[in-house]
Amino acid sequence: MATTTLSIAETCGAAKRASRTLATLGSGVKDAALEAIAQALVASSDEILQANARDLEAGERNGLSDALLDRLALDSDRIAEMAAGVRKIAALPDPVGEVIDGSTLPNGLQMRRVRVPLGVIAVVYEARPNVTIDAAALCLKSGNAVVLRGSSTALHSNAVLASVAVAAAVAAGLPECAMALLGGGDREELAELATQTGVVDLIIPRGGEGLKAALKGVATVPVIYAASGNNHVFVDASADLDDALAIVLNAKLQRPGVCNAAEKLLVHVDVAEAFVPRALTALHAAGVQLHGDGRARALAGDVPIDAATDVDWDTEYLALELAVAVVDSAAEAIEHINRHGSGHSEAIVTSSAHSARAFGLGVDAACVYVNASTRFTDGGEFGFGAEVGISTQKLHARGPMGLPELTSTKWLVRGSGQIRG
Repeated sequence: MATTTLSIAETCGAAKRASRTLATLGSGVKDAALEAIAQALVASSDEILQANARDLEAGERNGLSDALLDRLALDSDRIAEMAAGVRKIAALPDPVGEVIDGSTLPNGLQMRRVRVPLGVIAVVYEARPNVTIDAAALCLKSGNAVVLRGSSTALHSNAVLASVAVAAAVAAGLPECAMALLGGGDREELAELATQTGVVDLIIPRGGEGLKAALKGVATVPVIYAASGNNHVFVDASADLDDALAIVLNAKLQRPGVCNAAEKLLVHVDVAEAFVPRALTALHAAGVQLHGDGRARALAGDVPIDAATDVDWDTEYLALELAVAVVDSAAEAIEHINRHGSGHSEAIVTSSAHSARAFGLGVDAACVYVNASTRFTDGGEFGFGAEVGISTQKLHARGPMGLPELTSTKWLVRGSGQIRG
């Protein structure tokens, strides 16, 4: 069955019951289920690609942007990558039961704080069918039932992926309702899911600011939000300019439609004359539409560059588009980033230990890079196998959310008849 035929309340209730069984299963059962899912994905590649082709055709008819079409598209390599990600998750240590800390009190009580599953996690996402598998694998490995709510844009892809994964997981011994896919309907359906208090333990949205706003208005279930990726690369006065150019081009061009791509370039005034024309020429040659402040535009030469507006500095383009500014110091770059950035991923290119330390301490973001591309903010790159989302919040989880971030803790206290006087 591709998607659940139960109501949202019934689906979530069934997931809650399944989560209690799932929480007691050993690592071997869960890992075997993940291996079964990985094998089934590869074996079902043709069926998955046929479904994805239907979604892509519909997306082109409906005028989806190139960035969204790129997120939506699957091919044999991407399916193989999904399967490989599932296997990496299976190979990771099981967080459930891990002892975080503990002690023995003077009265002899033995205290242990251990990781436990959250229970039922709902993942809401847009136009990214790979999230169906990434989220399911991470939730199941961490002992959580998962309720998936994709978008109509990826309706056929998500349905086939979920059907393949559910069949494989159940055959390998997981509870039947431990994973469910909702139909991806309207905002009323989203509101109903977001108000399953006491049944759904956490909602993780992966999508644009519209999805975030829709949830903020109605959710009574706890939500971990991921902000947009209005990310910067700052080229400091002491930067190796060859490294800086390679990092800027990678951060902007490798995959411009994703949340860890660079959207802004800041350049220290001391290297602006040497670096800005070179960077603008390379970016323009790659098809990037450029915006800049007055000093950046003065160095552009024959490269076309529009005057940046106040809106540009706060915009996540998710496209071949970039805004450029010249700054007088690392302190000014840090202030600019903290004013306009979204708290996702920020990078400095520098040879100065002082500037690197100031940037690392001063920039308020989930991931801060020194002499590396922002494109590494990814669960797979961080060694998590995949991520269920990238949190820009500061409570419980921040940055790519892997297995530990999908757990809570409980205290296990062992005594020998102690009573409190």
